Amino acid sequence: MADEPVTGRRDGVSDEALAAATGKTWPEWFAILDAEGAVGWKHSVIARWLDANYPLGGWWAQGVTVGYEQARGIRAPGQRQDGSFEASVSKTLPLEQLPALDAVIAAVSAELGTPASESRAAKHVTARWPMPVGSLLASAAPSKGGRTSAGLTWQRLGGADEVAPAKLRMQGWLQAAAELG
Repeated sequence: MADEPVTGRRDGVSDEALAAATGKTWPEWFAILDAEGAVGWKHSVIARWLDANYPLGGWWAQGVTVGYEQARGIRAPGQRQDGSFEASVSKTLPLEQLPALDAVIAAVSAELGTPASESRAAKHVTARWPMPVGSLLASAAPSKGGRTSAGLTWQRLGGADEVAPAKLRMQGWLQAAAELG
């Protein structure tokens, strides 16, 4: 059993950032979960156990759980609990929420055409496009200082081999949105 996650965790949440947020590094969390026998537990049981025993909050409990599952070969990078695959990317744009969503829609629409749906009434505004496999969801959530966290999630990919190319494609769209803004 490796102590290193087999995923973008190294690219997303470093040991230093994880320790600053949770008080422990990836290897420390892995050792705790291994000692409890969590390798045989379901995802929801691990996350609930973490939050009950180390009040991390739902987001960090989920993140540590996914990192553990990936490091232990229970879940492949990009694999959801139901076995499907998805890829997500995000970028903070120096725009208010609706202009940020408009920039993302413009960048994606240049290749895919108009989104099939938009929701501008919710706290986190969204747009969605059907894809040949799955669907693409754009979201924009307010951040500090008039900035917005823009995200793209490609849901229901065909398999693990599609995760990395999907991320690259979506990163290109977010970079184009940043240049439009």
